[in-house]
Amino acid sequence: MAELSVAILAADEEQRTVLQMLVDNTTIARTAYTSGAFPVGGTDVTLRRIQDMKPEVLIIEVAGADPGPALRAIELLHEKVPGCAVFALGDTSQPQVIVTAMRSGAREFLERPPNTNHLLEAFVRLSASKRRKNSSGSRGKVFTVVNAKGGAGASTIAVNTAVSLQNMSGSAALVDLAPIGHAALYLNVKPSFTILDAMRNLHRLDASVVGSLMTRASNGLHLLAGATEPYSIDVANSDLARLFDMLVGMYERVVVDASGRLDPAVRMVSELSDTVLLVAQTDVASLWSAARVQRYLTENGNRERLRLVLNRFRKIPGFSEGETETITGAKLIWKIPSQYAVLAASLDRGVPVTAQNHSELARSFVGLAAALTQSGQSERRTPSLLFKSA
Repeated sequence: MAELSVAILAADEEQRTVLQMLVDNTTIARTAYTSGAFPVGGTDVTLRRIQDMKPEVLIIEVAGADPGPALRAIELLHEKVPGCAVFALGDTSQPQVIVTAMRSGAREFLERPPNTNHLLEAFVRLSASKRRKNSSGSRGKVFTVVNAKGGAGASTIAVNTAVSLQNMSGSAALVDLAPIGHAALYLNVKPSFTILDAMRNLHRLDASVVGSLMTRASNGLHLLAGATEPYSIDVANSDLARLFDMLVGMYERVVVDASGRLDPAVRMVSELSDTVLLVAQTDVASLWSAARVQRYLTENGNRERLRLVLNRFRKIPGFSEGETETITGAKLIWKIPSQYAVLAASLDRGVPVTAQNHSELARSFVGLAAALTQSGQSERRTPSLLFKSA
């Protein structure tokens, strides 16, 4: 007997026929229902039929020219058929459509045209996830840290914030996306695998494989280490979204160190994040750069999730925090004091500041981590809604 029952919604009849054939050819799923209409409300006939059939998977085609009806249907179906996993099918060259689909409730975003192997892999991931799913079904939060200017301190803040979050929750991970990763040095660990191993195999990862790529630091923090040399790998937006969907299912807090990297992958991760921390210093060049990085990361909207962190903070006479926010276009969330001696000793020993002393600097990192986890601190939907579980 087939393991999964599937409903297919696609406006084009030929596409529905092809999808039904591909689904049935996987041998672990069967097509239970197909329709060319997208439901638009709670009393819709298509919605009622899907609710009656109780399929385990819904495959919804998202048209590139007009994705609106499909995206609205994904949100409605996720709400009204909560036990069903939604797979979106569409053009993976449109990152904003992917992000919107994932936020609306899609568990997977599959590239069009699909094939039996892609569907089979997605079905296997779903089946494995159902077996691993804990009773609470809670999903983690993602915090991405980006430099406004080279050397602003994103890596230091990412590492120490991640350590603080691990101490608070006991379930945190640090993902090093920097052009050349230094987080392993800060934590004094020697990873067997790096982000390159994940990126080369994004299309076939599952939670167990992701777990095997992580390196455990002394306080229990899990690290997906950064590359040790410059690299260039093209990553499909849908695969990157799937990686973070797995991470928020595995950890309560995920911190991403983007450092000075600014490319489509980092912008995609920023759009998937609960909060983006833009790290700057109180000098003209850094604040000037912060304004431009802010515009780049929020080009597709979502400006409300980006927050400014002033590192190595020093008070400038006649220059207010309000002016800093006006210049950068970002709301200030935290100020990190300048304590070079404490930080230098930490880096030399490979022991994060928050793990070795109770200095003002250590307390500041702990305070930032607490601010990120406070109820209502973020003014956007939390990842429990961003990555809606089936």
